[in-house]
Amino acid sequence: MPRPELQSNTKYTYQDYLKWPDDERWEIIHGVAYAMFPAPSYRHQSLSRDLEFLFHTYLKDKAGCEIFDAPFDVRFPHPLGQLNDSDSSDTVVQPDLLVVCDPEKLTEKGCVGAPDLIVEILSPGSVHRDLNEKYALYQDQGVKEYWIVYPDENIIDIHFFNDKTGLYDEKISYKQKDSIECRLLEGLTIPLTDVFQSME
Repeated sequence: MPRPELQSNTKYTYQDYLKWPDDERWEIIHGVAYAMFPAPSYRHQSLSRDLEFLFHTYLKDKAGCEIFDAPFDVRFPHPLGQLNDSDSSDTVVQPDLLVVCDPEKLTEKGCVGAPDLIVEILSPGSVHRDLNEKYALYQDQGVKEYWIVYPDENIIDIHFFNDKTGLYDEKISYKQKDSIECRLLEGLTIPLTDVFQSME
């Protein structure tokens, strides 16, 4: 399969994605291929590590939800519907972190359907996609909480999905000295001084 950047007008599917080189990371959103390189920065990886640690520490002795980090494929049906491993879905993404509370969505190849919570850490190459294409995608698919991390500002914005409106119609911004009381995972408190300390 030719590399996707050589065929910019082509609409790609999950089956195309499976044929691309293993040493390259790509996402497909509604058939459009997006390269995910260069590799994440030290700042990006530090934030991902510290957030994952806090989620994992909370979840490790509890049944129900699991935390995963990139690269971990998440496939969305378009339009909404059922997927299987031979599907021709046109959307597969690799969020920085994701929490899945429905074990039936997990397969050996990743997550099939909407995770309950997604964290994206902004980097120069992903800002537009995370704030626009992915925001719209996660909203359309009903991801309950979308966390957007701004490394340079030491801020995390959380967008909350409203089942009644089908929209992210509530946003709370948290700064470095704040603590996040996670709505999805009752009892999980994340002091952002523990997350952003390595950024000082």
